[in-house]
Amino acid sequence: MSAGEPVDVVLVDDHHMFRTGVKASLDDGVRVVGEADTVDTAIELVRRVRPPVVLLDVHLPGGDGGGGAEVLRACADLQGEVRFLALSVSDASEDVVAVIRAGARGYVTKAIDGAALSDAVRRVAGGDAVFSPRLAGFVLDAFGAAAGDVATGDDELDRLSAREREVMRLIARGYSYREVAAELFISVKTVETHVSAVLRKLQLSSRHELTRWAAARRLL
Repeated sequence: MSAGEPVDVVLVDDHHMFRTGVKASLDDGVRVVGEADTVDTAIELVRRVRPPVVLLDVHLPGGDGGGGAEVLRACADLQGEVRFLALSVSDASEDVVAVIRAGARGYVTKAIDGAALSDAVRRVAGGDAVFSPRLAGFVLDAFGAAAGDVATGDDELDRLSAREREVMRLIARGYSYREVAAELFISVKTVETHVSAVLRKLQLSSRHELTRWAAARRLL
């Protein structure tokens, strides 16, 4: 995909009216190239089209009853080529954890607006992990605690200024640059500068790695 080209997306949800609304709300940088409404049709479509991003509902009819997680497991060999972003009305921890364990690169709720969803799609296509802010804690609890990680890394944190730590935590929780800027009353350009400094100081290469780093240390 070249710079400036829209990101192709397959949209998976069992409600036609919702899919229609999503398509209407996405900006010109995102192009829906296919739709599916069941586990079985989603698996067939994703494997045939192989889009950069799949917007995937968590609760879907069909298959063996596994919903979105079943689609993820059936397409596990495509992950890396195809990235999955869960889009669901549910904000239950068990739903979030199930699809992330199955391989989704992020999870946003259906309360998200069109501009933020379009931005989330592009970020996932670029390799980032994206979560609605309040859901990041579920990922922390499931993966940090499950791995037996503890709140260590003081030496690494000492490399960061107080402002860089604030920016780091918000970015790791899934906030966009624009949302961080609004939260901290700074410019988007300043946020970008802080993020670059944080990644450099922690020797990380992406927001996805930063989220995992922060979650492992229970810093979210």
